[in-house]
Amino acid sequence: MVIDDHDPAWAALAGRAGEELTAALPGLFRAIEHVGSTSVPGLAAKPIIDLMASVDTLEQVTPERAAVLARLGYVSEETGMTGRFFYYRADGAGRRAFHLHVVTAASWPTRNERLLRDHLRAHPEAAAEYAAVKRRLAAERRSGLEYTKGKTEVIQRLIDREREARGLPRVDVWED
Repeated sequence: MVIDDHDPAWAALAGRAGEELTAALPGLFRAIEHVGSTSVPGLAAKPIIDLMASVDTLEQVTPERAAVLARLGYVSEETGMTGRFFYYRADGAGRRAFHLHVVTAASWPTRNERLLRDHLRAHPEAAAEYAAVKRRLAAERRSGLEYTKGKTEVIQRLIDREREARGLPRVDVWED
């Protein structure tokens, strides 16, 4: 697993990908935002751009619209996460370069991915703590699932803080 120092180009890559999605599927997405570690300036990250897009209902992602996503290189993947569609897109070398999470507009304001991003942007000490955990897990050569589960404790704590600050109820970050 590779954890890179923050690359300022990540924001531009996310912006272009969002514009491409909006142009290819006009009227589908209410919003598309850059989330995940690559969206936090200064934060070390796996070099994969995470995008979160909201739609009125998941049923709007019809087979025809999913085919458009496929033509753009987005591959649907079943993750077991409820209330969303998940896609990935590889780069020219076949490595994952983008993740696309499609969620409902009703869930948009309370999505943990957006809340974590906002918290890390506003609290550099939390971002530094999170980066240290990620680098430690990557150095231990954990599998992708072990790496993700290994981050759960710190992510839960940070999201709990952000949800409390916004008056939102606590929810588990691990979606089984």
